[in-house]
Amino acid sequence: MAPKFTFEPSEIFILILLWLASTAAQWSPLQAPKELAQNLVRDPVLLSEASTDYGHIVHENPVAVFKPSSVSDIAGLIKFSNSLPIPFTVAARGQAHSVHGQAMARDGVAVNMTELNDYRKGSGIVVKVSGKYADVGGEQIWIDVLHATLEYGLTPLSWTDYLYLTLGGTLSNAGISGQAFQFGPQISNVHELELVTGKGDIVTCSATKNSNLFYAVLGGLGQFGIITRARVALGPAPTRVKWLHLLYNDFSAFSGDQEHLISLAENAPDYVEGFLLLNQPPLDLSFYPAAVQPRITSLVTQYSIIYIIELVKYYDDQSQENVDQEVEDLVRGLKFVPRFMFEKDASYEEFLNRVHSDELVLRSQGLWDLPHPWLNIFVPKSRISDIDEGVFKGIILKQNLTAGLVLIYPMNRSKWDDRMSAVTPDEDVFYNVAFLHTSGFDQLKAFQAQNQEVLQFCEDAGIKYKQYLPQDKTKQEWKEYFGPKWKTFQERKAEFDPKHILAPGQGIFT
Repeated sequence: MAPKFTFEPSEIFILILLWLASTAAQWSPLQAPKELAQNLVRDPVLLSEASTDYGHIVHENPVAVFKPSSVSDIAGLIKFSNSLPIPFTVAARGQAHSVHGQAMARDGVAVNMTELNDYRKGSGIVVKVSGKYADVGGEQIWIDVLHATLEYGLTPLSWTDYLYLTLGGTLSNAGISGQAFQFGPQISNVHELELVTGKGDIVTCSATKNSNLFYAVLGGLGQFGIITRARVALGPAPTRVKWLHLLYNDFSAFSGDQEHLISLAENAPDYVEGFLLLNQPPLDLSFYPAAVQPRITSLVTQYSIIYIIELVKYYDDQSQENVDQEVEDLVRGLKFVPRFMFEKDASYEEFLNRVHSDELVLRSQGLWDLPHPWLNIFVPKSRISDIDEGVFKGIILKQNLTAGLVLIYPMNRSKWDDRMSAVTPDEDVFYNVAFLHTSGFDQLKAFQAQNQEVLQFCEDAGIKYKQYLPQDKTKQEWKEYFGPKWKTFQERKAEFDPKHILAPGQGIFT
């Protein structure tokens, strides 16, 4: 008689894990059908590039980089993953401007979205003048969208500060800049999407067609689909801008004037942002004429923090005659330090693409590819003065870690669509507060500790902030982050990516 073997449930579980591990190689993406496998690349250089991002903080190696020759290839890859007992993960990778590994796929596949440029054969951006929209491939970068639309005298309405980002990347987050108070984030200016879901289905969706998927993907952190095309709203393009900096030594006056500017219905500005000048070298005064720079340096030395409103008014040939008067009316009554208003006249493109010139300088100095321990938080208007006292003065100024830019500017919540996945504080006006640090590798831990201290201050003070470009959260913290939207977010994940294949670098479901 053959001996009988009995196993405890825990032993059975261990045996199953061992069996899965022994057969996992059979379920590798490298075992994909020939038509997919030929686009999977294992070149060490490409794998190394795909294991990092702009942040240079997280490093996760994919098994392979996928170079799609069509949208159908992406769908086929995801369908193949779904067919396996243990699916591999897939991350869309555009310009890799994430700062904490959000576009990575450890032991999975990184999809090089820029390969779709060859597939488009010049049709990645199609402008429809009659409908005032552009159909744009998800792999296209915003500077190219600007150039294409300007040829027709049109322009997208909402931007990010940096234009060398892909459409799919910014729409997966929100896409914000100084126009958001008026037009909302970029996700509020999309009519239609084409995407590949986590099931591998190619779907076209809008507010009236497959609307649940449409709202899920916008601001959805890549969890529900890979954006392959978006129909972006356009408006008439200006040709030039009046570009102002107004300097403040009082935070209450600074924030009050910002809130006033974004509330205007008539003669409204076209762009409002704010940032800090801290008494921490090096002091970037490149915007200002050399003759006035000593005055500004003296002001910063006297008050330790100077707050600056960056204010822009667009114009063209038809409105040129009145723009100076409009600017004069706009700033009348504002409480900036007398004689500390400075103005430039620039082309529309020069203004929108202003960060690129800084990029070129940093690249030439070898400073672009350093760690970027960024922190972005949305803060309710009612608590923004606490950020000034507790964070700007109580943490940033005292610790004297000098590398980086601190932005602070308000937005109107009414311009955001709550049906979308993106989350904001529950107040009519909230601020973006962005700590855009650049760190040497030796200072990285100090900046990370400072970021954590900022978040801990907010927690201890009961400030109901929301992190923009969220990162490094536990399951419970993700639940708290999405708040009332968490249940809907989970349900949408179960519907559109039930095997949790997409965007593993966000760490929400993996």
